[in-house]
Amino acid sequence: MKLLLSLLALVAGGALAADGTLAALDRPAERARAPERAVLLSAAAADARWVAVGERGLVLRSDDSGKTWQQSPAPVSVTLTAVRFADARHGIVVGHGGTVLVTEDGGQTWTRRLDGRQLAAQLLAVAKANGNAAAMKAAERFAADGPDKPLLDVLLAGPGRALVIGAYGLALATEDGGKTWASWSDRLDNPKGLHLYAVRQRGECIVIAGEQGLVLRSDDAGRSFQRVESPYRGSFFALELPASGEIVLAGLRGNVWHSVDNGATWSQWPVPMPAAITASQITTDGTLLLANQAGFVLARRGDVFVPLNRAPLPPLNGLASGPGGQLLALSVQGVLPIKP
Repeated sequence: MKLLLSLLALVAGGALAADGTLAALDRPAERARAPERAVLLSAAAADARWVAVGERGLVLRSDDSGKTWQQSPAPVSVTLTAVRFADARHGIVVGHGGTVLVTEDGGQTWTRRLDGRQLAAQLLAVAKANGNAAAMKAAERFAADGPDKPLLDVLLAGPGRALVIGAYGLALATEDGGKTWASWSDRLDNPKGLHLYAVRQRGECIVIAGEQGLVLRSDDAGRSFQRVESPYRGSFFALELPASGEIVLAGLRGNVWHSVDNGATWSQWPVPMPAAITASQITTDGTLLLANQAGFVLARRGDVFVPLNRAPLPPLNGLASGPGGQLLALSVQGVLPIKP
């Protein structure tokens, strides 16, 4: 469902989509009667607090291990796709319309630091400064389309330092909490502008996974990227780096691929069902978890993946691991606690 919600923005097309997104970018999120049962896409732990995000600008927080949830005000009504926290206070959210929101008080209040209008202007300025005619043409097309390009994942390297990625090869980084942005798209070997779905970092290594089997790796903290020979030509929606040199990719039709040599060679890991894998998580004890559209959370036990839930849940959009080993799944029916 997370995939479907995000891709709607990619195929809607035309002025109607842009105008609708424009209105949602300027309209604060409405109060929801039961926000914890709405469509939610991502959650993260901010120390002992949970923060979850989802459709129509929903931002929720819980201070009692997910038993009750309160809605935080948000300045936009677009779908929010991913949330991360650097510490108990500093967090970031990305979403449709090129949206980036930041918090400095643990998710109680949020400030917009980027949207599709600013994003298009940023790309055009960079292209002009570099004298890149093709990039200028692409940036002008972005501006003409309107702010309808979703951001789909975010890497938070510390307070103020973030890399956001999304549709059509969008990649931008900030070093100052989103006050200024630098485009990283030209660092990526992605001439077709394929969609970027997931990004993870371990030490100096950053890996980005995306559409049509796209895998990009940086060994110098993002200063440069190399394309990795992909083991599969379908899209990857989930990505983890469990240990040094180790990459796990997962996506369409239950495809899970594993490398222990930074992507030089790959082996396929079987899963119990061929449903698309939409999210991944490494728990505090190092267990690799996957969530799929069939409504199952799968835990790696040795050489096999075992479902943690006996009966299928609603289609799952996200996973989050928190203090004390607590695990949340995000679904089309809201927050679902999972027993590890």
